[in-house]
Amino acid sequence: MAYWLLRSEPDVYGWDHLTRDGDTEWDGVRNYTARNFLKEMQLGDRAIFYHSNKEKAAVGVMEITRAWQPDGEKGEWASVRVRPVEKLATPVPLATMKSDPRLATLEVLRQSRLSVTPVRDEEWTVLMELGGAS
Repeated sequence: MAYWLLRSEPDVYGWDHLTRDGDTEWDGVRNYTARNFLKEMQLGDRAIFYHSNKEKAAVGVMEITRAWQPDGEKGEWASVRVRPVEKLATPVPLATMKSDPRLATLEVLRQSRLSVTPVRDEEWTVLMELGGAS
């Protein structure tokens, strides 16, 4: 199983939208590097739902329920299907991620403009600990 971090603006599509809908197509990604990460996702992978812009915090855990498929008219982009697994008991703010030395290599901190980034196993464990995940 691989781990990922997927970012969305909470007023556009946030954790509450996902839990209301039950699942969603994670589409609209228009960056080649982020698209390539979407193409690497497999059924059963887990992802952190990260609220960007105002909140800037990890807020929940999602599961990839369908691997990538083409997105857009020409099919050059990619999308995956996700479902909510668990809301984090404690949101993990970006400031906390930046200040924790165990997360120094977290890709979202190195490539802050990407909406999709991988998360290493040890980073996932730290993020779940900080968020109070079960």
